[in-house]
Amino acid sequence: MTTPVAPAEAEDLLRRLAPQVLGAVVRRFGNFDLAEDATQEALLAASMRWPRDGLPDNPKGWLIAVAARRLTDLLRADQARRRREDTVAQWAVAEAGPPPAGERNPADTDDTLVLFFMCCHPSLPAASQIALTLRAVGGLNTAEIARALLASQDAVTRRITRAKQSIKDSGVPFTLPAPGQLPGRLDAVLRVLYLIFNEGYAATSGPELLRLELADEAIRLGRALHAALPDESEVTGLLALMLLVHARHRARTASDGSLIPMAEQDRSLWDRAAIDEGTALITAALPHRATGPYQLQAAIAAIHDEARSADTTDWAQIAALYGVLLRVDDSPVVALNHAVAVAMAAGPGAGLALLSRLDSDPRINADRRFHAVRAHLLESSGDPHAALEAYSEAARLATNMQQERYLNRQIARLQGRS
Repeated sequence: MTTPVAPAEAEDLLRRLAPQVLGAVVRRFGNFDLAEDATQEALLAASMRWPRDGLPDNPKGWLIAVAARRLTDLLRADQARRRREDTVAQWAVAEAGPPPAGERNPADTDDTLVLFFMCCHPSLPAASQIALTLRAVGGLNTAEIARALLASQDAVTRRITRAKQSIKDSGVPFTLPAPGQLPGRLDAVLRVLYLIFNEGYAATSGPELLRLELADEAIRLGRALHAALPDESEVTGLLALMLLVHARHRARTASDGSLIPMAEQDRSLWDRAAIDEGTALITAALPHRATGPYQLQAAIAAIHDEARSADTTDWAQIAALYGVLLRVDDSPVVALNHAVAVAMAAGPGAGLALLSRLDSDPRINADRRFHAVRAHLLESSGDPHAALEAYSEAARLATNMQQERYLNRQIARLQGRS
């Protein structure tokens, strides 16, 4: 052990290592439920010991070894000792010990991307695959997953519980799928990566707007996925999209952490290298095969990033691309963004007309974003009183402190004008 580390530093490291440790344990032994329990206990032990004793030389190896030893106990309690205890003990002799003959050392590799494909298990419906992966790999809590999936927290809890039980009952090995099975799981993997990135882009709750560690991890995994599947245009599109959006993160908050809308951002703070990389990726991807939703969103992000100012943004082209995207993905969030783009291109009345179609959609009509967009368009159309009501509803529904602060500033501004 070395010099003790601050609890916050240990927590950050554990958050990054958790899916890698879980992936290594699950990949080696195939029992997701017990592996998750063992990994959680290893993380808890580390959170107590590392701030006191310091980091081990190989933190990931330490966690894997502790999780594996705990898995031995769990398997024994689960009446599996005779079949598997020797194998587990062999693998987890010590954090620096050699792996079994002919096998790689699990501490030397990153199994997080493998865990993505594992969680997209063929015995599960797509919604359950996504919920389970967001929990196991993304580390999102139930509230964050519920927001990402536009579902209730109770529904998400049931999905995850049923997903684990379905995997256990199915008898299908919880292992890396064969190469021919990968494309069938790719849609769910891409969606989960995108949802994890979105949580990093705008945190569901807490005092900070951004969770940069989630956004950075999603981009890292996107790069790994693109390297593994370079001919999949939607993989390329998603990586491009994440790079193009994340390029703006330094300009999205003020020194006090408060939110700065895109129209007011200092564009000199945008990451030009990331923009260039993302633009090159989407330019190369678009001519190949059918254009999917991630490619379309990346094309939209590129238009935003290439505009020298908010006033020179090509909103007509963005609105047209959102129209195409709606035919591919009829998500209410896409419809909401389409309404904003149309309003910017053709006036707030046109945007409000489109927004009215979402009034009765329960997936979005109780969401902060819906009411915030309505407030902005109502104010732009010359109805400050209705805008004030909409901003108030949006602030009431906000769960992130910085988003709530921004909305309350708009409320105070409108109240000051009345």
